[in-house]
Amino acid sequence: MPARAVVTEIFWFGSCRGRTVGTMAKVYEGVDAAMAAWIEQQPVFFVATAPLADDGLVNLSPKGTMGTFRLVDEQTFAYLDMTGSGVETIAHLQENGRICVMFCAFDGRPNIVRLHGTGRAVRNGDPGFDEALAGFGAAGEQRRRYLRAVIVVDVARVSDSCGYAVPRMDLVEERETLDAVWQSRDDERIARYHAQKNAASLDGLPGLPAAAPTGGAQV
Repeated sequence: MPARAVVTEIFWFGSCRGRTVGTMAKVYEGVDAAMAAWIEQQPVFFVATAPLADDGLVNLSPKGTMGTFRLVDEQTFAYLDMTGSGVETIAHLQENGRICVMFCAFDGRPNIVRLHGTGRAVRNGDPGFDEALAGFGAAGEQRRRYLRAVIVVDVARVSDSCGYAVPRMDLVEERETLDAVWQSRDDERIARYHAQKNAASLDGLPGLPAAAPTGGAQV
């Protein structure tokens, strides 16, 4: 059954037209079919997390590459966490689980969608990793060796709002560099990179275990 809006404003998803009551946002009980279709068309999303410490560094990461984000159901989503130079998201989720993912419309009607929730990192080689990865099909399997984790999020709040300040932009193409780099490196080199770059967050929170597997033996 489609998710029912919690608030009473008359507001069409994907536009800013309609009556609102002191706000330009609408809150939903879950991700309904219309919103899911829109999300799946977006080429980029943004991930925000933070440590619990008052002086901790908030992290905001852009994510691209179509096929690496999937909606599991109206209250759950997941995305592939590929090897990179920082490990902030994993470290923060391991500490407190708080996360917000945002999508913006860069063409068509202006719109912003935020998914707040509690996330967990199902690390490569951990129990449940194969099951979490399976839903991504070829996009996940071909990246298995250099995936650090599948990030799985239980959604607590779904909202949309106007995107009038977001510029219109055209997508030229996906960047292939990240995949190309890690596909060219063997498992030992990937593991060494994890140990050197992904052991701790900027604030010193634990990241990947020293001996985190790359999953190469399962390919």
